[in-house]
Amino acid sequence: MRNSKVPVIETGAGNVHIYVDKAADFAKAIPIILNAKTQRVGVCNAAEKLIVHRDVAKDFLPLAAKALADAGVELHADDEAYEIIDQGTIENLSLVHATDEDWDTEYLALKMGVKVVSSLDKAIEHINAHSTGHTECIISEDYGTVERFTKRIDSAVVMANASSRFTDGGMFGFGAELGISTQKLHARGPMGLTEMTTTKWIGYGTGQVRA
Repeated sequence: MRNSKVPVIETGAGNVHIYVDKAADFAKAIPIILNAKTQRVGVCNAAEKLIVHRDVAKDFLPLAAKALADAGVELHADDEAYEIIDQGTIENLSLVHATDEDWDTEYLALKMGVKVVSSLDKAIEHINAHSTGHTECIISEDYGTVERFTKRIDSAVVMANASSRFTDGGMFGFGAELGISTQKLHARGPMGLTEMTTTKWIGYGTGQVRA
């Protein structure tokens, strides 16, 4: 990537975010987050960061923290999230203060960064600044918010109200997967055999010339 003089395809870098909007359905959000983080930890489409809108953070974060703690996930929380979660009532909770390095780290482990944001714009700004361009998710029942998120997030795959673990060639119907490209040229997202082939055009004529 650093030294190539021709376009190359980079795969496998997955600092994946889940954004829980103020219009999120909590009943959907918790299973999605658990699946995205814990169903298979050491893969590039596993979720690494949880971003929560401030309007629902006090109600949602204790629920999410308990579910993640029960699954053995260590939470790396920013100051606001830490204060909300650190109430001493969640058993088996492993909670530490996040550092600047956390936001760019792909843990590939039972660890998850947690951040509270004041708006959709702040969530998008943070994600685009720290994402590896793999997969991002939004959980929201507000169609307009979902549309703004999907249009402005600069990643190969964006999921709305679904787990990031669906970013997979087999899940996308390719039959097989050769990788998940985080580049924009020439392939992006999950790649199957089509993305790995080139085209040769052959024209058969009977004497035609171009006017």
